[in-house]
Amino acid sequence: MSRASSSRSLYSPPLRKDSTSSFLPPPVTHKTCMSAAVKRYRYLRRLFKFEQMDFEFALWQMTYLFISPQKVYKNFNYRKEAKSQFARDDPAFLVLLAGWLCLSSLAFTLNFHLGFWSFVKFLLNFLFVDCIAVGLVIATFLWYLSNKYLIKNQHLGQDVEWAYCFDVHLNAFCPMLVISHIVQLLMYNIFMEHDWFLPVFLGNLLWFLSLSYYVYITFLGYNCLPILHTTQVILSPLIPILIYFAISMLAGWNMSKTLLDYYHYRAF
Repeated sequence: MSRASSSRSLYSPPLRKDSTSSFLPPPVTHKTCMSAAVKRYRYLRRLFKFEQMDFEFALWQMTYLFISPQKVYKNFNYRKEAKSQFARDDPAFLVLLAGWLCLSSLAFTLNFHLGFWSFVKFLLNFLFVDCIAVGLVIATFLWYLSNKYLIKNQHLGQDVEWAYCFDVHLNAFCPMLVISHIVQLLMYNIFMEHDWFLPVFLGNLLWFLSLSYYVYITFLGYNCLPILHTTQVILSPLIPILIYFAISMLAGWNMSKTLLDYYHYRAF
């Protein structure tokens, strides 16, 4: 090798690193766009393959959402370590929840003495409006709030999966369904036939507890994520819920009776 070429190789400037160097965190869209599409496709593909679903584990999750919801979210953290995602990859929980919605809708229509088509209309409203449409709005709002304002500085470049946000909604919706619909239906005659203090208090208390528990389960879902901070802001809806409950009691307004009348009207 000549002295000139040796000199050039010795004093040549260092190579420039590409803009996608590991020294900088990748943007959110760059990191998860393709993997999210693949995971969503696999999830939807399993939606009707019941033999591949773990219904026993899904039932365990539903039970522990009442007993110890923190254990349910610990499982989400284990899934993140094992499969690199917080969101469920098994639709068994969603299928079971849809089954409970179907049974509660059937119970309502039988109690209202409605026909088959009223049952179908009631179920579709309950499933696609109350559960899915409202869940899409809430999950999207909390997904944006989390990724925009709640990510810790040391975790910039990471994000909260939208699918996980929807899973949190489903987790919170399950206890709310049992408290505000199944328990309420068991006490239907008390709420509808009496306007004295105790039925009004119990009926309003059911809705206060169901909404408060929805907020609490939602808070736990985001509070368990190590990349987020100040998640206590998610508990802020408890204040208007408590005020609403107090106003309804002072006004003697039977919320359960009003909502049962609304359900009856919506089934027609």
